[in-house]
Amino acid sequence: MTQENSDGPSRTVVIACATVIEELLPLLPPGMEHHTLEFGLHAYPERLRHTLQAAIDEAVRQHAGEALPPTILLGYGLCSQALVGVEARGCRLVLPRVDDCIAIFLGSRAAYRRQAGAEPGTYYLTKGWIEVGDTPFSEYQEAVRRFGAERAERLYRAMMANYRRLALINTGQYEIEKYRAYARRTAERFGLRYEEVQGSDALVRRLLFGPWDGEFVVLEPGEAFTLEHFYHL
Repeated sequence: MTQENSDGPSRTVVIACATVIEELLPLLPPGMEHHTLEFGLHAYPERLRHTLQAAIDEAVRQHAGEALPPTILLGYGLCSQALVGVEARGCRLVLPRVDDCIAIFLGSRAAYRRQAGAEPGTYYLTKGWIEVGDTPFSEYQEAVRRFGAERAERLYRAMMANYRRLALINTGQYEIEKYRAYARRTAERFGLRYEEVQGSDALVRRLLFGPWDGEFVVLEPGEAFTLEHFYHL
């Protein structure tokens, strides 16, 4: 798929993590090229930075013969500053101006800030996180396997001590019921209050179709992400 810029149409490519791509796929126009990077890289910022840069560079290489550089849409946030230093080498990069993907699922940075202000001790879950096993319950089960039930119980009680609420983000992109049941069991297991939070596809829609306003960082060829890009607002 091509997208207009000031000089005419350019190729559009999407690169996103395994959880964010779940929200993007139902909205992708036919023929829009997309690539999924493995889940969990956000826990290793340096590794995420190098992996994402390699994926960007490869996408540019694949379209090297085209008249205009591609526009690459990134389904990421700042992600523990992993995006700082990523370069737009021979392409234009577009990224939501958010700290992490929770704001993407909620639809805006402002929505995330409202949630964080009202309920700071919240552990968030989505369909993607549940399916890839990034939940306190799945990690607890792995800890039981590795360390035994008694030690795992102590570890996870300590880890979850600052949380009071478990919130399942419902973006409306999938059948919620089976994920709701899992989230309720997880909340009950750790003594957390269960709630559902209304998500939104507003940010991912604008990532795909524009407009790229102040809620997005747009890099032109030769530029690199800096911390200041994310705290411009």
